[in-house]
Amino acid sequence: MARIVVIGAGMGAMTAAARLAVAGHRVVVYERGRTYGGSLGVVERDGFTFDTGPGLLPLPAVYRDVFVKTGKEPLEKCVTLSQVEPAVRHVFADGTTTDLPNASRAGVGEALDAALGDGAGARWAAFMNRARETWDRTRRPLLEEPLYANWQVLGAREPYPAVPHKRLLRRERRAATLAEIGALELGGDARLSALLEQFALAQGLDPRTAPASAAVLPYLEQTFGTWSVRGGMRALATAVYERCLARRVEFVFDAAVVRIVEKDGRAAGVELADGTTADADFVVAGVAPTALRQMLSGVDIRAEGDVPPRAGLPSRLTVLLALSGARPEGTPHRTVVHSADRQDELGRLFGERPGLPASPTVTVLRPDDPDLTPDSAHEAVTLTATVPAHLEVTPADVERVISRAEAAVPGLRERLLWHEVRTPADIAEATGAEGGAVPAPALAAAGGKLLHPANSTRMPGLFAVGGWSHPGGGLPHAGMSGALVAGLIVEGPEFRGSQ
Repeated sequence: MARIVVIGAGMGAMTAAARLAVAGHRVVVYERGRTYGGSLGVVERDGFTFDTGPGLLPLPAVYRDVFVKTGKEPLEKCVTLSQVEPAVRHVFADGTTTDLPNASRAGVGEALDAALGDGAGARWAAFMNRARETWDRTRRPLLEEPLYANWQVLGAREPYPAVPHKRLLRRERRAATLAEIGALELGGDARLSALLEQFALAQGLDPRTAPASAAVLPYLEQTFGTWSVRGGMRALATAVYERCLARRVEFVFDAAVVRIVEKDGRAAGVELADGTTADADFVVAGVAPTALRQMLSGVDIRAEGDVPPRAGLPSRLTVLLALSGARPEGTPHRTVVHSADRQDELGRLFGERPGLPASPTVTVLRPDDPDLTPDSAHEAVTLTATVPAHLEVTPADVERVISRAEAAVPGLRERLLWHEVRTPADIAEATGAEGGAVPAPALAAAGGKLLHPANSTRMPGLFAVGGWSHPGGGLPHAGMSGALVAGLIVEGPEFRGSQ
């Protein structure tokens, strides 16, 4: 039985802890905050409950696997999952709207034909078929296996089978980025392009530079579906935490780790802010790169030739709205209100003119969940926009986001009781990520620029877990990173991923 210290109680760290405890190890989690869950925070006020992080769960199979592998009770015995229907409503810049069904590619095609005209569904379906090839080629090395030393292979190859387009002098052009797919392969329809690009934007990726392999993002959602959790996503964090407790994982809160102790070139424990130390045979760090560097006094623990930590990722602005009046019948759980000026939005998000766009894309969540409101005569609504990291949010910025949401919530101003805001500074405080940056999922191609550092490190006994390590950000990816780290510790360097 090994002694294992886990730094942080985020979702990746807790899934690793539960799996390691089941394997017979003694696991202690040190969390600098007062609670568990990482990005799955919660705000409770006046009978309203809001998620401050992700509000929906893609790929629930990841957490089903966690619960199957760590105990007798399956995930559905611990939380109530519901498939969201429709999956999403899109409100495009020209006022066109469409409701896309959940986990039904045929249904999505029919909805696009009805909203955007005959042929739109067929063009999207053809793109999704190519996206499926991309998924088949990248699923295992990107999600189910450790990041091997020859990761450059993933960066060099573009797995998306783009359609060639003839140009002058018979030269051919292939879509190299997600934006180019929209321009070259979706018939030039600005609404289809906006639909495609939104999947990258929601993950903090610039569709103008994100590789064509980002096609897996819409493929995952429209193939495997999107789910809500009764009581909010915080209930999922609670279920994983309670599974850890059931497996005898020990949690110590308000316990900031300030240093990873090294002995004979190996991670041998941690030092806490109060000066105490905890010995360990293995240390699992579920923290942002800046925080990890501080714990190592700036020592580079990346393996030789490893992927460097991702930089330059944007953050999120979240506005929580308490509304009077019941949620209208037939209201979609999620609505995406698209920007009226995508080029301005991308320019302000990704460097040319930093700041909140004049017309930001806003995601509106209106869950049909009585556990989130004081009674049926009220509604809890969450607004989210991708914003630059380090953005100093002003009241005018918040008002702009609320105004954009009125396209999805008629009469919003008249119903508004109060609102609360979560800014990049709040994210930075909660996670330690510089500027409140939010990690994106790993993607192939682009020279490996969209990969994340391996879970193993140059320092024996030290492993990295969570969104800032392989396979990157997002709830499913956090669960996958936990499985990979547990496998590397239990089985050793020969571990080759789940079968």
